Amino acid sequence: MENKKIKILIVEDDENIREMYAEVFRGAGFEVAEAIDGLDGLDKAIKDLPDVVFSGIIMPRMDGFSLMEALKKNVVTGSIPVIISSHMGREEDQKKAQELGAKDFIITGYYTPREIVNRVKDLFAENEYKLRVYADVLDAAKMATEIGIKAELKCKYCGGDLIMAIKPSDMKNHVFSAKFICSQCKKQN
Repeated sequence: MENKKIKILIVEDDENIREMYAEVFRGAGFEVAEAIDGLDGLDKAIKDLPDVVFSGIIMPRMDGFSLMEALKKNVVTGSIPVIISSHMGREEDQKKAQELGAKDFIITGYYTPREIVNRVKDLFAENEYKLRVYADVLDAAKMATEIGIKAELKCKYCGGDLIMAIKPSDMKNHVFSAKFICSQCKKQN
């Protein structure tokens, strides 16, 4: 994706928020398409095949979760990564987004526009490194407990060992983003 602009579809019914994100992503070099709700977003995703969909949750006609389900069911759009953006950041919404396969869940107002752009760019980073983290070494169990995963670093879906996947977000300054994924089922925990 280095030489090609990343095409993002922003699905948000609040015009001010949608335009703000569109401006931020355009300023960061993305090709931007906009949709006013999930139904409009589904139509545009099928026609334009964006590289990523950035969607709110609560919208008229079709909400963000229904949009994700519809995208996954369609052969043409099934592999398009979806990032959910939420004003509330409710735990049940985060869980549902993860179960539906969202690549990220961003709580509006918690991250700066630059951080949001970097999180989206992270999806397309060419280099991802997988590291084994042992629950009984240093602060691994403490960190796991504090971020809400099992202290023994086991997958909540299949019980497999969790590994840490890291991607560079700013290699020059040695800055990385990280997530725990299962070594067996590959789901993010």
